[in-house]
Amino acid sequence: MSRIGKLPVSIPKSVKVEIKEDHIVINGPKGKLESPKFDSLDYKLEEDKLIVSPKDEERQTRALWGLSRSLLNNAVIGVTQGYVKELEIVGAGYRVQLQGKKLVFNIGYSHPVEVEPPEGITFAVENPAKFSVSGIDKQKVGQVAANIRAIRPPEPYKLKGIRYKGERIIQKERKLGAK
Repeated sequence: MSRIGKLPVSIPKSVKVEIKEDHIVINGPKGKLESPKFDSLDYKLEEDKLIVSPKDEERQTRALWGLSRSLLNNAVIGVTQGYVKELEIVGAGYRVQLQGKKLVFNIGYSHPVEVEPPEGITFAVENPAKFSVSGIDKQKVGQVAANIRAIRPPEPYKLKGIRYKGERIIQKERKLGAK
């Protein structure tokens, strides 16, 4: 029995859900998302709840049950509230600025690094050391934030680089030479 899968997905009044043959369409005030529909699961729309239930008790079906429910819940939250990942830059002279829709990083390389936003993603710069990635698709927001962090990940000696807001980096002791 899946603890996550058996919970119904609550649907606010502003969200419309359509169950189609091979996918589920979720429309809300912020946009439209599609979630895959698995053959081994049943999907029922009852008033303001979407209920996902398995057709059999196979291991693969039980795994997809919780996954499907989580994907649908994330889509409902995305089209109503959206998702935001906040990042910060640490390092002397490191900064970010917004030029049009793209981010331009000056982070210690010989050239500025430019990042174009994919469709459905927006960037916001709070100050030269703090910025955020936002959108309605949780997976896409997280992936874009991870790709940006990978440009200059925080190094463990001076803790310089791009990190998520609130991320703790454990500082290593400096390397000591042989005597």
